[in-house]
Amino acid sequence: MKQRMVILGGGESGVGAAILAAERGYDVFVSDGAPLKEEYRHTLSTHGIEFEEGRHTASRILAADEIMKSPGIPEKNELVKEIRKKGIPVISEIELAYRYKGDSRIIGITGSNGKTTTTAMTYHICRHGGLDCALVGNIGYSFARQVAEDPKKWYVAEISSFQLDDIVTFRPDVAILTNITEDHLDRYEYKFENYIRSKFRIVMNQTKEDYFIYCQDDPVIKKYIDQFPFHSNPLPFTMQQETNKGGSIRNGQMTINTGSEKLQMSIYDFALKGIHNQYNTMAAGIASATVGIRKEKIREAIRSFEALEHRMEYVSTVRGVEFINDSKATNVNSTWYALESMEHPTILILGGVDKGNDYSLIRDLVKEKVKAIVCLGLDNRKIHEAFQNDVPLMVNTASAEEAVKAAFHFATKGDTVLLSPACASFDLFKNYEDRGKQFKEAVRDL
Repeated sequence: MKQRMVILGGGESGVGAAILAAERGYDVFVSDGAPLKEEYRHTLSTHGIEFEEGRHTASRILAADEIMKSPGIPEKNELVKEIRKKGIPVISEIELAYRYKGDSRIIGITGSNGKTTTTAMTYHICRHGGLDCALVGNIGYSFARQVAEDPKKWYVAEISSFQLDDIVTFRPDVAILTNITEDHLDRYEYKFENYIRSKFRIVMNQTKEDYFIYCQDDPVIKKYIDQFPFHSNPLPFTMQQETNKGGSIRNGQMTINTGSEKLQMSIYDFALKGIHNQYNTMAAGIASATVGIRKEKIREAIRSFEALEHRMEYVSTVRGVEFINDSKATNVNSTWYALESMEHPTILILGGVDKGNDYSLIRDLVKEKVKAIVCLGLDNRKIHEAFQNDVPLMVNTASAEEAVKAAFHFATKGDTVLLSPACASFDLFKNYEDRGKQFKEAVRDL
């Protein structure tokens, strides 16, 4: 008899998982509490996969042999509680993809900040170096769908803590942990330790054949690394000390040493600027070296990499005022990195859905660099309380257009307007991409 697989959530990861599970002989049923996007509805129908939308039929879901839960569904969801009580195994999409990937190999990247840039750059270097690889996970295509429809020798996967929460055997050949800062605490009972534990799950199944690339300068990783024993080869990257293996930057020079050969490169040749991007570049460079990309190819790719949309993306200069779209900054630490790289007086557009933010982390940078704050969200009390004594100008706005006009009004020639919200976007926008696009449109309409 066929195994019954229920997929909870009909987005990119859910539909990808459904396609792979159906292809591998499962009896698949997709259930989403909200309406499905037309393209996903069409894809499921084309593959002959049964689905429901706008509701969850508990009797059908609780009759599953196994459940693939989309990363967006929290543990406190009533249906998830029922599933747990009944003891039905729950897996994530990356676990399902791993199960059927064959002898393909994985570079898995996680972290609170920098993981999207590091993933995209690692993929760029690997492609440039001639590796047969695909970009999957949180960025790009569903991992499971890629395995089902267009398998590759290597997968470069951006992985969230929510996906790591439901892994069992998933094991990346190369794991990268960029950093750990307070994020998504609303999903982890407001306990930072729970979130930290979740991030370290990326090395849980690694063996001595594998590599673990991590930021040695990150205070949280440094403090907790001994509490999560791992068996893989450690390759730390740092700017604060010398290291024999891994990567370091000293006096403007990056050195990468994975044991086989040494690569050196000036940071002034990096395509991406800012200290946070030097860390991302080191991580991507080390990962690429471990999979055998030649050092000349790594150098060329680091020089030619282009910044991602919505991540410190230059939009335009209007009457001497520069506009930067950093909509992907959905936590305070991301905004810290953005502010740290600002070289001109800054008007900061901040706000959205607060996930338990501690704004004191950016207070010194705000005092030093920010001349006005434009709040973009439905509830801005916490932002006002945090900065009322540090910033003379603060205003509330309720749309991207209003925020851009207010920021432009406060700006003078030579200033920078920075959208780096430190919050999720779901109060006024569909997602951070929608927020970034509306911001860019509003700038072009000035």
